[in-house]
Amino acid sequence: MSNSNAEPTASARLYIPSLSPLYGRLHVGAETLLRVVAGGLLVTHGLPKILDPFGAAGMVESIGFYPGAFWSPLLSVSEFAGGVCLMLGLFTRFAALVTTVILLVTVYFHGVLQEQGLFGAEKSILWAAITLFFVVRGANRHSLDHLIGRQI
Repeated sequence: MSNSNAEPTASARLYIPSLSPLYGRLHVGAETLLRVVAGGLLVTHGLPKILDPFGAAGMVESIGFYPGAFWSPLLSVSEFAGGVCLMLGLFTRFAALVTTVILLVTVYFHGVLQEQGLFGAEKSILWAAITLFFVVRGANRHSLDHLIGRQI
C-alpha cells in the first residue's frame, strides 16, 4: 500500500523531468558562484572603508553606534574580511553571520532612519537574504572549509 502523502521525487516535481540531471550537475556550481559573487561584491564595497577605516565614524554615530572611532574600523574589517572569507569559503557561516548583521543594520538605516522605505532598503534586504542563506547552509565542497574539513 503506497502512502499518498509521500513526497514525490525531485524529477517528478519538475515541469520538464528530463532536466533533472542537468540541474543536479549545476547545483553545487551555482551555489558556489552565488557565494563567490556575493563575497566579491562585499570586498568591493568594503575596500574604500578599509582604505579609510575611520571614514564612516560620523555615519555609524548617526545611527547610534558610539564611539564611531571603534565601530567604523570594525565595520570596515567586517565588510572586507567577511567578503574575502565568503569568496574563499573560509569560516563561511561566521563570515555570513557578521555580514548579515551589518546588512540588517543598513536595512534599518536606509529604510527607517533615512525614511527611504523599501526602495532604499531593497538591496540590503536582498544581500541579507543571500548572506543568511550561507549562515544556514555553510560552504559546499568548493571551499576552503571543505578542504580543511571544518565548518563552524
